[in-house]
Amino acid sequence: MNLVLKGKKRRIGFIHAWNGLEQVFKTELNFRIHLFAALFVFIAGLIVKLSTLEWAIIVLVVGQVLVTEVINSVMERMVDYFKPEIHPQAKFIKDVAAGAVLVAAITAVIIGLIIFIPKIYHLF
Repeated sequence: MNLVLKGKKRRIGFIHAWNGLEQVFKTELNFRIHLFAALFVFIAGLIVKLSTLEWAIIVLVVGQVLVTEVINSVMERMVDYFKPEIHPQAKFIKDVAAGAVLVAAITAVIIGLIIFIPKIYHLF
């Protein structure tokens, strides 16, 4: 009986997690932009035939950007919920969370350039 309940809880947890990703996708333009950029990078990776290590690095940095964007969205919603009026601390929290996404995105771009520039150079 206990094993059945644990399995059911896992399924329910996964359903909630999937619902959360759906909500982020539906409500957050920047998340959709990052997903589109990731799709572009994955297609480019197939074209230039990335190595297994290069794929692992690309997947990690894309994941980092997407996770950071999700956390930023959560932070923005929490701040709006607890402090709906404009407040300097609320602005600070939102700006710093957005800054974390920017750091992740810049890191991903730099890593992408390091991996893709030599590959593109060899195509021509």
